[in-house]
Amino acid sequence: MYKPIIGLEIHIELNTKSKMFCGCKNDSEEMRPNFNICPICLAHPGTLPVINKKAVEMVIKAGLALNCEINKTSYFERKSYFYPDLPKGFQISQYRLPLCKNGVFKLKINGKIKKIGINRIHLEEDTGKLIHPAGEDYSLIDFNRSSLPLMELVTNPDIRSGKEVKKFCEELQLILRYLEVSNADMEKGQMRCEVNISLLKDKNSKKLGTKVEIKNLNSFRSVERAIDYEIKRQTNILKKSGKIVQETRGWNDIKGITISQREKEQAHDYRYFPEPDLPIIKIKKTKTNRDRQIKTEINLQKIKSEIPELPLEKRERFIKEYQIPEKDVDILVKNKELADYFEGVVEEIQLWINDERIPADYKFFLLKIGVNYLITDLLGLMEKEKLSFQDIKMTPENFAEMVVMLYKGEISSRVAKDTLVKMVKTGVDPSHIIDEGGLKQISDEKEIETIVSKIIKENQKAVDDYKKGKENSIQFLIGQVMRETKGKINPEQAKKIIKKYL
Repeated sequence: MYKPIIGLEIHIELNTKSKMFCGCKNDSEEMRPNFNICPICLAHPGTLPVINKKAVEMVIKAGLALNCEINKTSYFERKSYFYPDLPKGFQISQYRLPLCKNGVFKLKINGKIKKIGINRIHLEEDTGKLIHPAGEDYSLIDFNRSSLPLMELVTNPDIRSGKEVKKFCEELQLILRYLEVSNADMEKGQMRCEVNISLLKDKNSKKLGTKVEIKNLNSFRSVERAIDYEIKRQTNILKKSGKIVQETRGWNDIKGITISQREKEQAHDYRYFPEPDLPIIKIKKTKTNRDRQIKTEINLQKIKSEIPELPLEKRERFIKEYQIPEKDVDILVKNKELADYFEGVVEEIQLWINDERIPADYKFFLLKIGVNYLITDLLGLMEKEKLSFQDIKMTPENFAEMVVMLYKGEISSRVAKDTLVKMVKTGVDPSHIIDEGGLKQISDEKEIETIVSKIIKENQKAVDDYKKGKENSIQFLIGQVMRETKGKINPEQAKKIIKKYL
């Protein structure tokens, strides 16, 4: 049995307003070819690059979030290799002194924390984009992407399966979104994963096998499938006493196979040397008086203060503090705006508990109701109507009031669902919607009995079926009662009275 040894190189496009070394707009989704370009990002003779300080700060923020050491001094270098979509003939990147190094990525797998080492995080510029028209013998180049700020994260070879890599990429994407440094959308090319994989025959051996790199992975599913395929491919070669070639392979998602592209270069082949047109970056723990004179001096303390609570810590806190099931917590935390909205609801529910003298023990019951409506009804409505949180007019205060009305039996679950839709679209408070629509729940037993009696008389066949032992018939009768009252009767109460009559 062979042991997979997997390391990752992940490229992330940063959310800066401008490109890495010029003032052109940073817009990876611009569809007009060669629209966001200038003489600097096209490498015209005589042009000089200028460091995007915000991009440097974003990389350091990511490094701090991933428990990295931050180098006190860093600088850019020229990485020399020819690509037709690299107009300078070299890439401005980092090698000897990256911004961040020696980090630890904490990943929860099967209920346990696995630590994956971060070798380095550095900053570089992106290349242009090659376009190959079908059936033609030429290629086109779109330079819109050229010189976008690109963060590269390199892990240690601490990962052992495609499933772990997929989980790592999903969690990294979430962290980057929490930090607001990148949207990290793989399908849009904002996050690109390259996998280095080798196999060890002897689990106790410290010598790594021959490394193969897989490129062109543009989805979490492709990452997992490509690794699983490559493990099988290399295993079959080694079992036949064959030799693994150190190479770069591409992933064909349709055929589900990796394909050889070229033999892999070594780092020294790139002939790194310091970029002469850019100054050294100095990173200070606190702000100094020289900040105004030296634009490349970075205030580390300020960046640390901007790091929010991260997904792993938020999950643990939600489970402990709010007693919510882990599967529900995962849904909340995957969307930072939803998690923030939920915490606003928590604060409002606490105020209702204090004002209405609801027993404190009922707080978790109210939160459970709230979570169910958020992750089922609200997210379902948002997906159906293609709404973002910016489109939602329902405040946490109004949502919490609706939850309390449910708890007090003033409205039914059916009315709550309809009320939620109206609150989302109009922002009107639930009391107003319910009073105006006459939707308040009927709780008077005599009134309910009158309605039930009417329904029974009008549905004799269902009554006869129930008496013959067809239990489902009672659900039909409950449905008719709910329809008659527009959901203003508690279904359980209706069921109890129907059974009494039958």
